[in-house]
Amino acid sequence: MKGYIFDLDGVLVDTAKYHYIAWKTIAKEFNFELTPQHNEQLKGIGREVSLHQILQWAGKTLSETDFTDTALRKNKLYLEQISSIDSSELLPGVLNFLQLLKAHHKKIALGSASRNARLVLERTGILPLFDAIVDGTMVSKAKPNPEVFLKAAEGLRLPPADCCVFEDAPAGVQAAKSAGMKVIGVGNPEVLKAADTVIPNFLNMKI
Repeated sequence: MKGYIFDLDGVLVDTAKYHYIAWKTIAKEFNFELTPQHNEQLKGIGREVSLHQILQWAGKTLSETDFTDTALRKNKLYLEQISSIDSSELLPGVLNFLQLLKAHHKKIALGSASRNARLVLERTGILPLFDAIVDGTMVSKAKPNPEVFLKAAEGLRLPPADCCVFEDAPAGVQAAKSAGMKVIGVGNPEVLKAADTVIPNFLNMKI
């Protein structure tokens, strides 16, 4: 493989928990208790799609204005949570693996639904290791649509077949598969059955 594309939350950094805290706070406003099981279904999808799903679970509807305001408040809650993050939020083995890829002259991209991805990469100190970044501000279709990964491959100037994606969410795995890329799941094998292979983390990871 010539190119390696990474999702952000739950793959490179441990910020997925902050999304959960923020969404849990929002859900309580609708008298809905957001469980970790619910949160699994929100992984890898955009803010608006996630809010639509929570409203559906809660049996609530919002006007367009209130919907926009609620989505923005969720983002504000998340940004407050990550305001003081640093390299300690990187998941096990991530930094060493990224450095290994660079040492072997492999191309590295980010393919994330997060609109705050660049900020997180900067705060955790790994931004300089990336050759291309595609985040939620650059795509119009959320995962499982393959747009984010196809744009990442384009940013690396590589065909999709030469790229490998690392994902922790079923929607992301499906997106990578639809893009014609190899996909390695990071996390629970039961949740990521559609991935080509699944790893628990990047410790002892080799190219």
